[in-house]
Amino acid sequence: MAPVLPSFVTKVNTKPIGVFDSGIGGLTVVHALTQRLPHENIVYFGDTARVPYGPKSPQVVREYAAQDVDFLISKDVKLIVIACNTVSAVALDIVQKRAKVPVVGVIHPGAKAATEATKKKRVGIIGTIATVNSNAYTNAIRQLNAGVQVFAQPCPLFVPLAEEGWTDHKVTELVAKEYLFPLKLEKIDTLILGCTHYPLLSGAIRGVMDSNVKLIDSGEATAEEVERMLDEKGLRNPSKHKPRLQFYVSDLPAKFMEIGERFLGQKLGRVHRAEGF
Repeated sequence: MAPVLPSFVTKVNTKPIGVFDSGIGGLTVVHALTQRLPHENIVYFGDTARVPYGPKSPQVVREYAAQDVDFLISKDVKLIVIACNTVSAVALDIVQKRAKVPVVGVIHPGAKAATEATKKKRVGIIGTIATVNSNAYTNAIRQLNAGVQVFAQPCPLFVPLAEEGWTDHKVTELVAKEYLFPLKLEKIDTLILGCTHYPLLSGAIRGVMDSNVKLIDSGEATAEEVERMLDEKGLRNPSKHKPRLQFYVSDLPAKFMEIGERFLGQKLGRVHRAEGF
């Protein structure tokens, strides 16, 4: 007979996972979490009033990240997922210091998955300008395996293309060819999609890259890491009921609702305007 959990443990376990991003892209991480952990409650915050974070200075991103994590802590979350590659790259330490709960960023899980996937030890990274310039993925990969060669390429136009829904558009194909050509020349065999918007453009990206190139969705890798951490710390929700998904944004929710279902892969339901932003 399985042991009965003390009541205080059960209460902690049923607390939600907090997820935040600069805007809407982090919903692809929420999608990955709901696929891997279908009974976990989730609170999502998108800083839609100040999106995008990618072109902003590290100092500004760190200030925003501190405010984002404070909002999630006010929702009594048991673990925080930084669904934003830019924040994971330049402000992970700030989030860890303020959170006082376990924190998972998207950089290390993505780097780990790529390191394990590559056969030729030639890995490409695409992301925002801030993520690429931070060298966060490059440093993480080299810490895991110093023998892996890393080639990075910023792809800033991918974000607006994904938000427009132009996943199969001729313009997206042309932009992808332009951005990815340098990586094709480097004969990479693994490519990290280092922005939460990019999985929506995976079809266009696959159309440009060689068929043997493995695409690494950092959101899926992050969901795997969250599952491992919940089990390690005994925080997994034992409930088998339908989870509660809550969505908050810092600007008017109309645009978020319009686009969000495409990123999440299901109905959003109600979206709340967060106070204090």
